[in-house]
Amino acid sequence: MLSLRASRCRIAGFAVFLIAMGALTACGSKTGDTASGGGAVADTSGATVKVGLLNSLSGTMAISEVTVRDALKLAVDEVNESGGVLGKKIQAVSEDGASDWPTFAEKAEKLIQQDRVAAVFGCWTSASRKAVKPVFERNKALLFYPVQYEGLEESPYIFYTGATTNQQIVPALDYLKGQQNSSLYLVGSDYVFPRTANKIIKAYAAANGMKILGEDYAPLGSTEFGTIVNKVKASGADAVFNTLNGDSNVAFFKEYKSAGLTAATMPVLSVSIAEEEVKSIGTQYLADQLTAWNYYQTTAGAANQKFVKAYKARYGADKPTSDPMEAAYVSIYLWKAMVEKAGSFDVAKVKAASDGIAFDAPEGNVTVDGPSQHVYKTARIGKVGSDGLITEIWTSGKPVKPDPFLRGYPWATGLS
Repeated sequence: MLSLRASRCRIAGFAVFLIAMGALTACGSKTGDTASGGGAVADTSGATVKVGLLNSLSGTMAISEVTVRDALKLAVDEVNESGGVLGKKIQAVSEDGASDWPTFAEKAEKLIQQDRVAAVFGCWTSASRKAVKPVFERNKALLFYPVQYEGLEESPYIFYTGATTNQQIVPALDYLKGQQNSSLYLVGSDYVFPRTANKIIKAYAAANGMKILGEDYAPLGSTEFGTIVNKVKASGADAVFNTLNGDSNVAFFKEYKSAGLTAATMPVLSVSIAEEEVKSIGTQYLADQLTAWNYYQTTAGAANQKFVKAYKARYGADKPTSDPMEAAYVSIYLWKAMVEKAGSFDVAKVKAASDGIAFDAPEGNVTVDGPSQHVYKTARIGKVGSDGLITEIWTSGKPVKPDPFLRGYPWATGLS
């Protein structure tokens, strides 16, 4: 795993390479069609249409992203079994971002320019999304991003099917405040999502009478948490807000328990730990700890029962489903509906058809907000059980309109 500093250097150098490459490569399709937006064109010359799956299949983020890729493949197969999209079967081309942000950018370019995919589905960390964002914008190609993130972003070539800040972090803070937690300690991985999320959390706290008693970051993949946990314990905070990503959570929660900290003495609310991570970390370290998501395997409804049954039938009865997996699975169906409404795989036409597209998802009804290219999502707080599953203990009750720039919150003025 490269250091963040080395990764930033690679990103900068690779950006120069991409600009040069863009001047030399054409974006026309193999059939000679041209896109209405003047950008990338999918190869629709045969009986199939390609889509790209871009996930970390190796490295520190593989603990989370492999299952997202698996859920995407399940959705692709289901769509193909039902007749495909506009009469064409979907051919999935899977690439490994390897938990390395420049690699994500390289693979995105390859999927768009060489494979001529109609859309790409993937990325997890905000660092990987930020690395590929200029690639999609320059090529005028579509990315469907399935993971909750820090907000304060919109792109005309990204559809965000995970939660934005007002659909996850703000409801989580409202819940903690409602449980009389007046002081927090912030622990996160050292990259864009945790740092931006914590900037938002501190603004919320200042406006809501909450104190931030400490703020610490660890490199992605870090396994050394003794010092941080000791500081957390000494702070006496009412709760911990956790924005660690990947397998660093394993080391953090083991150290947390070793220090004698529990959900009863100082609860941890996490926004990047779902059922798959619970299984990897171990329920003995996570019992009764809190999570904020929009979907759990235990979410009620016929659509979720069908999804869970299909996923387990394909990948194993012991394989849990989770929020990012579900948001990725749903993204395939949203794209399909957009394409069919547009009557075309053309990116500009698909974008124009997106507003109001709805789907009866495992998490409940989701609807695309065309102007922001985010989706309405129901916010949920859950508690980890001894069986490794997460049970909902609070819900917003209905889908929340996405507000990625927090324009509806006076305390967030100036954050963007």
